[in-house]
Amino acid sequence: MRKIESEFSELIQKNQGIIHKICRIYTTNEEDSQDLFQEIVLQLWKSYKSFKGNSKFTTWMYRVALNTAITLFRKSNRKIDTQEIDQNLYKISQDTDYTDKQEQINNLYDAIKKLSEIDRALVLLYLDDLPYKDIAETLGITEVNARVKMKRAKIKLKEIMDKDE
Repeated sequence: MRKIESEFSELIQKNQGIIHKICRIYTTNEEDSQDLFQEIVLQLWKSYKSFKGNSKFTTWMYRVALNTAITLFRKSNRKIDTQEIDQNLYKISQDTDYTDKQEQINNLYDAIKKLSEIDRALVLLYLDDLPYKDIAETLGITEVNARVKMKRAKIKLKEIMDKDE
């Protein structure tokens, strides 16, 4: 069991940026972001034993994390019910290294937050340079549908950003 916990913690530590991005897009304050981060890690841990390796770990991680965020986002008042997390998992540090382009990044995130839940997920995966095949697999849609939805999301995002300027 310790080996599984260690392996899981290492994978989360290595790929925690994915969770942070999702938390940032689906929450509006630091407290909710931290709660969502913990809830995503908990859901990943609960379903880790069922991860068969049929897809890349990051693809599976995106799917679980996005499903958790979207489900919690849809709950009334965007309240996040959290559960206690194992001490070993709690020790995962949060990456708060921001770049010089923080203002531009903040503006982009603000615009992304104005998109629908599915469009947010789509844009996030696209911005992480995932191929459309992986985006489609993560979201459970066809590759063609992912391309069409992304084109529409880009248009919506541009309209939002132009309007906010």
